[in-house]
Amino acid sequence: MRPRSERQAMIEREHSDMSIVAQCELLTIHRSGLYYCILQESNENLDIMKKMDEQYYSTPFYGVLKLMHWLKDEGYTINHKRVRRLMKLIQWRTIYREPKTTIADKTAYKYPYLLKGLNIIRKNQVWAMDITYVPMQKGFMYLTAIIDLHTRYVVHWAVSNNMTAEWCAEVLQTAIEKHGKPEIFNTDQGSQFTSDVFINLLISNDIQISMDGKGRAIDNIFIERLWRSVKYENIYLNVYENGVDLYKGLEKYFRFYNHERIHQSLNYETPGKKYEIAA
Repeated sequence: MRPRSERQAMIEREHSDMSIVAQCELLTIHRSGLYYCILQESNENLDIMKKMDEQYYSTPFYGVLKLMHWLKDEGYTINHKRVRRLMKLIQWRTIYREPKTTIADKTAYKYPYLLKGLNIIRKNQVWAMDITYVPMQKGFMYLTAIIDLHTRYVVHWAVSNNMTAEWCAEVLQTAIEKHGKPEIFNTDQGSQFTSDVFINLLISNDIQISMDGKGRAIDNIFIERLWRSVKYENIYLNVYENGVDLYKGLEKYFRFYNHERIHQSLNYETPGKKYEIAA
């Protein structure tokens, strides 16, 4: 059998008679394996991005100018345009307090935030999804996950080098096939989650759509905590060289997270046990 890289190169994304899924099955490639090529940047940019990613958990309220001055203090020659571009690559979302003197523009986002004051008391009541940047030895990739908010159980996850709406929809579809559908699905206002392909998947499954307020990463606090755990307990401790190694490492970590890592908020039970016994 040919090496995986050669088989991946044989995939024709615009093939008129055969879908990508069918081509993957024919070539014995897992569908998500198409996404395992890491993205490249200059070595200096990779260093800066890794520092910014770690810094986010200390100062998520920093904007472009504060980050620029912080990086200059770290010894980098950098301007605001470069900082802004790198912030976008690593998914830096500055948390800020919304002004109290103005009325929110109700048309600024497509769907309201439904979780405020909601008593989440059962599994599959609310799922949340997000995307985060993953630094690697010679590049970077992206990780997405869907978490059940009542049990903290990660119902599905995936890695990719491309944050497309189609990729996010595939991850959601797989989660539904594995665990059924949630009543409410919460995301931020990213373009992947407001796209027609993603929204239509939620609507077709009769799932209520909830979205964080703009600049309000705190609205999705549970998955933000998941990212902190994943990065400090796995990614920062293991400098992965390639996408396949990253996938294997994260597969092991998420098994640990779901079935071995106890949570104080779950009365020292694991998410997996809580999800299994929850109503």
